[in-house]
Amino acid sequence: METLIAKYNYWIYTLLMMVGLYAMLAKNNLVKKVIGMSIFQTAIIIFYVSIGAKEGATIPILMHSHEETVRTVEYVNPLPHVLMLTAIVVSVATLGVALSIALRIHQEYGTLEEEEILDQIQGL
Repeated sequence: METLIAKYNYWIYTLLMMVGLYAMLAKNNLVKKVIGMSIFQTAIIIFYVSIGAKEGATIPILMHSHEETVRTVEYVNPLPHVLMLTAIVVSVATLGVALSIALRIHQEYGTLEEEEILDQIQGL
């Protein structure tokens, strides 16, 4: 039980990911699916940022002379954070494209419900 409490953040990420996955798979409204995708992406980004954190470590800026040995254990690895900044940009772009496609679908079919759109397509 102690292990479960110590790793509570993993349970939160998993819960957020499952909420996003459920919204993408179970909902029929396209905007709700897009919101689910955004929640899923956000959960993954938060997960990777938390993995990059290290207790008692500092930012990787060297403040001492070049003659001393650098102890990498004392510094946080900046790579996961930098990669997640890129992932944030990609997720915002994906969200924008998905919402613009949903807008175009609404203009074409007059609805955002999957079943109604499929009925109109099959009726053509």
